[in-house]
Amino acid sequence: MVAASKQEVDSAEQVHTPVLRKESPSILALGKLFPKSETLDHTVRFLNQVRGTDKTLMVVQYFSKIFVWYFLKRGRESTAQRIKNLSGPISDFRVLLRYYGLLPLIQWMQYVDSTPSSSPLLLLIDRLQNICNLIYYPLEHIYWLGAHEVIPISMEKTNKIAIWSCRFWAAYVVLQFAHLAEEYRLYKVRLQSTRANIKAADAKARETGEPVDKTEYKRELAALKAEKKGILINTVINTGYLPLTVHWSLEKSSFPDVGVGIFGGIAALAQFYVAWKSS
Repeated sequence: MVAASKQEVDSAEQVHTPVLRKESPSILALGKLFPKSETLDHTVRFLNQVRGTDKTLMVVQYFSKIFVWYFLKRGRESTAQRIKNLSGPISDFRVLLRYYGLLPLIQWMQYVDSTPSSSPLLLLIDRLQNICNLIYYPLEHIYWLGAHEVIPISMEKTNKIAIWSCRFWAAYVVLQFAHLAEEYRLYKVRLQSTRANIKAADAKARETGEPVDKTEYKRELAALKAEKKGILINTVINTGYLPLTVHWSLEKSSFPDVGVGIFGGIAALAQFYVAWKSS
């Protein structure tokens, strides 16, 4: 009985012992053609965000105007028209993406009025900009619905709504220059204060002969450096937007479409960079 039992156990072990087979290559294993890539992961994460998709399409939209101008100059009207055929739907899609824009704006308004501001001037500018956006977004939405005949509005009234929408956008951009100027003033004040603290710490170290831990100062200087970079990038973005908002705010403007592409492209690339870095 013992021998029989042992034989049964041995048989059971043989049955359940896994057989290791050498994996055979398969032409269906397409995933192996693409190596693991952090850039791919970052790109997917970036494009999964509404912001990332919008900035990508923004680059295409504005640079398409430059390409249209380029091909028209060389007499390639059919190529220019095909690019226009792509640019139009992209512009519409970006407007549709902004239909949720009032929701984060309301959140931002709540934040502005519930969080201590760095200065009274910044608080005033933030509030004025919120008023501009609160008018700009609905007007843009009404314009788009009217232009696509979703709601019954005459073309004349639709164009007026579009112009007034852009005028409030232009007001926001002008206010943003004042905002950036105040940010830069506060940045310089904090920078001078940090440098003065470092100088005082060095003087004390020379007197006492004891080393000074500058970890906190280095952290502050790094934060100030990042803040200055952000101010400069936002200045570039705002500079790109200014001529566009003025152009679209006028009933008659001679600003060329290629100029829209150049200045819009500058703003688009800068915003793409910011969105990419933050994703």
